[in-house]
Amino acid sequence: MAEHFLQFTAKLKHHLEVIYQDILSPAEIALLVTKLQMSIGVTSKEDCHYPTPHKNRWNESDLIMITYGDSIVENTKGIDFGFSQKPLKTLLRFINEYFASIISHVHILPYFPYSSDDGFSIIDYSIVNESLGDWEDIEAISTQYGLMTDVVINHCSARSQWFENFGKQEGIGSDYFFTASPTDDVSMVVRPRTSELLKEVDTPKGTKHVWCTFSHDQVDFDFRNPNVLIAFVDIIRLYLDKGTTVFRLDAIAFLWKVSGSPSINLLETHEVVRLLRTLIEHTAPETIIITETNIPNRENLTYFGNANEAHAIYNFSLPPLLINTLVTGDCSYLKSWMMSMPPAQNGTTYFNFIASHDGVGLRPAEGLLNDKEITDFANCMQRFGGKVSWRKTENGQQKPYEMNIALIDALKGTTKGLDQYQLPRFLCAHAMMLGLEGIPGIYIHSLLGTPNDEDKIRNTGQNRSINRHRWDLEELMTKLDDQQSTHAKVLFGLSMLIRIRRSQPAFHPNATQFTLQLGTGIFGYWRQSIDRQQSIFCLSNITDETQEVRLSDINLIENNLWHDLIAKQPINHAIEQLCFAPYQTMWISNKAGG
Repeated sequence: MAEHFLQFTAKLKHHLEVIYQDILSPAEIALLVTKLQMSIGVTSKEDCHYPTPHKNRWNESDLIMITYGDSIVENTKGIDFGFSQKPLKTLLRFINEYFASIISHVHILPYFPYSSDDGFSIIDYSIVNESLGDWEDIEAISTQYGLMTDVVINHCSARSQWFENFGKQEGIGSDYFFTASPTDDVSMVVRPRTSELLKEVDTPKGTKHVWCTFSHDQVDFDFRNPNVLIAFVDIIRLYLDKGTTVFRLDAIAFLWKVSGSPSINLLETHEVVRLLRTLIEHTAPETIIITETNIPNRENLTYFGNANEAHAIYNFSLPPLLINTLVTGDCSYLKSWMMSMPPAQNGTTYFNFIASHDGVGLRPAEGLLNDKEITDFANCMQRFGGKVSWRKTENGQQKPYEMNIALIDALKGTTKGLDQYQLPRFLCAHAMMLGLEGIPGIYIHSLLGTPNDEDKIRNTGQNRSINRHRWDLEELMTKLDDQQSTHAKVLFGLSMLIRIRRSQPAFHPNATQFTLQLGTGIFGYWRQSIDRQQSIFCLSNITDETQEVRLSDINLIENNLWHDLIAKQPINHAIEQLCFAPYQTMWISNKAGG
């Protein structure tokens, strides 16, 4: 309808006035509105969709599997050591055979040509890395599963054509990058790296100092230039056309820079997120935006805005707190954090995960665990073969930024040392996560029980490589066919839990959640479906000793028939207490099945 297009236009104008109030004139803003509408493809009332406010675009069946395009490959025997089939084709075949019944979406980590950081230093945003496949392969995946694509919006590769043009000071990209003076005050800048912030570049117009939040191969964009914004809207339009239904805004918190400020979470950054949401939801209203902001919990929550920024935010505090809970045998901090978390408004939700292609971030644990507890945690992970990456604080100190370790190895023991409970502890971690409010995401190497890749660390010299193994398809299938292998046991156990989760209305991402107080050895919470017809008590023994829970402590209504969905057993009201083996989880529901 005409009024919807007028509202869309007015919203764009407002966003741009906030972002560019001191940069562009009213006439320039009006022109930019038209350019953005053309870029996203909404130039008339016929093109304009009206998004339903506070609509949940997900349900309990949604689960996102995270993977690289070449996490599984088929090697040839030829001298060129290439692949007998492009990895994206191999990936789809493997997903269809092993994961089809347990996932709804596939997050393929950046699948574009890149120069470093395993894809997050993009050379060209418009083409698929030919070593992985092509756009047809991406579209083939997107026709069978929801497709989550990264928009690496803060920076690109120093080898990109845009940055080469910057070096020549001519052509597209010559004014795309943020520069500062070596005399500028950058002492307050918050960033997750210890490298020098400014990269010196010789140009025909003199030496420029380019801002590099992450590395000198990852040069930061200057969104003060509206042409950069237009370029990224063009990129988003392309990804929509290729089947993307979920956008991950990578490192978005660092987008806007101001010398003399922390240059993180600035007002303009939040307004850019709101602008992108307005553009996307008026052209593809079922599309979801997820912000990737690996920052302290309170700051992370701000990216919901007033249900007008991200549809979902990464629940970054969950991985360190949950893993720490299982290695210490004490759920006190996890419970306290859970109780402090606000329920997500309808139309927003949390993205829950406990492992990813990166490490276990420790900044989101700041203020939740003290410095000694974080250090003890990091030391425990190092004893299990993990590595620690560091960052420089505002006062020049170095603090642990993330722990790099495969999840299966992070849970091979406790602070007391190695033990025999690695597999049950690993499955317990996922059972705890799968029942929580939000959409779960599971890294492919968690689904496969992939251990630390020490060889890859030696080859790359990068700590994060420890959890970025590349499987040979034949070798992997052989291991999965061996029912006694850890890999087969992991996939079987996780698949069983996921299938149960996907059929429970009480596990809807926005269903009611209430944290239970059952001592330090039992982590518990209660979920209730939106229609209030189903309740599930999620109880996990997070210790290596038997634990008991009195039925009276969880207040099961006696005139209901309660069942443990995992064990597929009824709960006998005649007993006074439930007995939990080490790392056992019960999902106790008033509705059988699953």
